[in-house]
Amino acid sequence: MPAPKKTARRSLLVTSTLVSLALTAPVAVAAPKPSPKPSASPSASPSATPPASMSPVGGARLGQPGTQVNLGGGVPVLPKDLTARSWIVADAESGEVLASHNSHWRLPPASTLKMLFADTVLPKFPKETPHKVTPEDLKDIGAGSSMVGIKEGETYTVHDLWLGVFLRSGNDAVHVLSHLNGGVANTVREMNEHAEELQALDTNVVSPDGYDAAEQVSSAYDLTLFARSGLQKKDFREYCSTLRAKFPGATTKNKKGKPTRGSFEIQNTNRLLTGDYDISQYPGIAGVKNGNTTNAGATFTGVAERDGRVLLVTVMNPEKSGHNEVYKETAALFDWGFKAAGKVTPVGELVPPKGAVASSPRPTNDEGQAGGESGGTGNVSGKPVAAAASAEHRAGGVGTALGIAGGVLVLLAAGAFLVNRRWPLPDLVRRRR
Repeated sequence: MPAPKKTARRSLLVTSTLVSLALTAPVAVAAPKPSPKPSASPSASPSATPPASMSPVGGARLGQPGTQVNLGGGVPVLPKDLTARSWIVADAESGEVLASHNSHWRLPPASTLKMLFADTVLPKFPKETPHKVTPEDLKDIGAGSSMVGIKEGETYTVHDLWLGVFLRSGNDAVHVLSHLNGGVANTVREMNEHAEELQALDTNVVSPDGYDAAEQVSSAYDLTLFARSGLQKKDFREYCSTLRAKFPGATTKNKKGKPTRGSFEIQNTNRLLTGDYDISQYPGIAGVKNGNTTNAGATFTGVAERDGRVLLVTVMNPEKSGHNEVYKETAALFDWGFKAAGKVTPVGELVPPKGAVASSPRPTNDEGQAGGESGGTGNVSGKPVAAAASAEHRAGGVGTALGIAGGVLVLLAAGAFLVNRRWPLPDLVRRRR
């Protein structure tokens, strides 16, 4: 398999065709109250069995333990040898949950929680914003954390920092961005507020980077909500799908004594995106985020497109200890989902944010940064943000129109959403070998 170009700019752009219909009533979605969140000691393993009853968000069957699927005529059987404690397969646009297994089980999320961090903080700061790193920025990073290599006293752009978050899962980059955002405590508070707005009621954030912490939990269902919301942002899509990039190094002096600053290459740690010796790059993959800690095990949420259909799959903590097992089980579930889509009766849905209230359709933009899009999540300031395809970003790629029957872009109280059960995934980027 030939190596990808360093710029990794070849892409397949998936754009959405929006069909406007008149709306006569707002979308009404009840937000069940979350049950008490369990304690998750950093040193303790999660329970071997799921609770007998879990959250009903998205449908009663999703709150039941075990595998939930409707295997009717023509529906392929689920993959054998799935060992994950929890998983979910969902249509990214319609929100239909095709199958799940303990999808509301509250488990440690590891670095997949960075999807919520990005969805919360990414719209706030223009990517060209510079920041000189202080010792305080790098304080209290957990021992053994994944790092991109940020140095005190060096200046990085916000763009550099987000590359560190998405490609190397750098906890150092998360902490620097958190300090830009008013500090770790403020960022954690905003992440929890944003999770509640998304109806991700299984989630309790303690550390913004996903590092193991007591009472820090999420679920396969919630992680999928975070990915679906984040993917409405152009910058989010591009960062999570980038194979490799240059990252600024430390400033040194050259032979003439003048300061010079080099760079080094970083590569995405998502093995379905990059491939590895025992697993190939998954066809149509476009992100999203992986994680691995002692308490959480391996976790992963991925998005992929095939024949105009976009699926989200989340897998948490496979019991099988084989190399890249979380990616292998994810790939198997993607394969099943693409075969079963259109044949299987859904067992639930990915709910829209609880504050969604429809009004008149209006055009939106697709900037994905301060003053730009949120794709249906709103930003923490409450300012309107948007999710729609941007024409200038379609050049140089192969455009695949996704016909969204019944889709309507409307202005909502917390921002712009695609309602009628469908969200667009404008300019979905795939970095390909």
